[in-house]
Amino acid sequence: MKNAGGFALGVIAGLSLAIGLGVLGIAEAVLPAGEDDQLSEAREVIEENYFEPPDAERLDQASIRGMVDELRKRYDDRFSHYFSPKQLEVFEQSSSGRFSGVGLTVNEVAKGLRVADVLPDTPAERAQIEPGDVITEVDGDSIAGVAAAISTAQIKGPEGTEVEIRISPVDGGKPRDITVERASVRLPAVQGELRRAGEAKVAYVQFFTFSDGAHGELRDEIERLLREGAEGIVVDLRGNGGGLLNEAILASSIFVEDGKVVSTESRTRGETEYEAVGEAIDPRPTVVLTNRDTASAAEILTAALDTYDLATVVGTRTFGKGTFQEVIDLPAGGALDLTIGQYLTADGTSLAGEGFKPDVKAEDDPQTGRDEGLDRALEVLAREL
Repeated sequence: MKNAGGFALGVIAGLSLAIGLGVLGIAEAVLPAGEDDQLSEAREVIEENYFEPPDAERLDQASIRGMVDELRKRYDDRFSHYFSPKQLEVFEQSSSGRFSGVGLTVNEVAKGLRVADVLPDTPAERAQIEPGDVITEVDGDSIAGVAAAISTAQIKGPEGTEVEIRISPVDGGKPRDITVERASVRLPAVQGELRRAGEAKVAYVQFFTFSDGAHGELRDEIERLLREGAEGIVVDLRGNGGGLLNEAILASSIFVEDGKVVSTESRTRGETEYEAVGEAIDPRPTVVLTNRDTASAAEILTAALDTYDLATVVGTRTFGKGTFQEVIDLPAGGALDLTIGQYLTADGTSLAGEGFKPDVKAEDDPQTGRDEGLDRALEVLAREL
């Protein structure tokens, strides 16, 4: 994840995270030394007068967490976190490629990790984990308030080893503890097939993640289905937690011929606008299907197609991941995963905390055997053909 170049991919061995358009590399903080301030004075008083000798390292970590917690509360920022030296080590090890996952895509929520999707033929599917379930503990430790990068790293580990996780079911039932064996899991970028919308054949394309090269897979799949007679397109972004910013721009450029796709604003990095590039396909009736786990780069694509009237958005309000983070190493150890800017959609709107509201509301009921969201998307597309 270091020096990821732009926005880092939210995929970690089968665990897709909606925690950014991600992480802008890893920098090192430059901190003032030898300054007397309230913090250092308070620490000195504690160290000299507290009735038990305090642990200096724990005091440091508590102070940093307190500052980050204040930012999170003051600015309603769900995505800034402090990584202790131990947590940073776990995070870096889990990103090295030596570890495997269980086959989930997840989003960070207050109680832990909400399951966005369960990949087929994976340990998670065999354990009967369902979309909407919330993982609240890993190996007996609560992950409430823990950065998704850290909690997913705790779930990962060597292939063949086991991890115990506590699940709060989507239906509100009693929490259950399950043991899952880790395995090598590959998250596909795109899957597509022909479907019927009324009497017409249409391209139904599930787009799972904005990983490196995913836009090419998306274009290839759409063009293949169009050659096979598809007259319209459904792009299913449900459970897509995002990924690389450049992939969001390139995926949008499949549909948007020219114009602004997204812009970013940062106090330290300034303002940048990103335009559509390349040659777009010929416009045709298109529906984008979303849910509350559609996040980050997936929200950029959704908003771009809506802004240029290239698609009807069907589903539920999206996640609202409108900020990006940078992991900044601290010289004394540990790191800050700090929100340093926000992105704005093609029409200049921030989705931070709000998400994107669909044109047509539709929600799948996990208790039925049908996919009500997709059924509604096909109905809307049939009317447009």
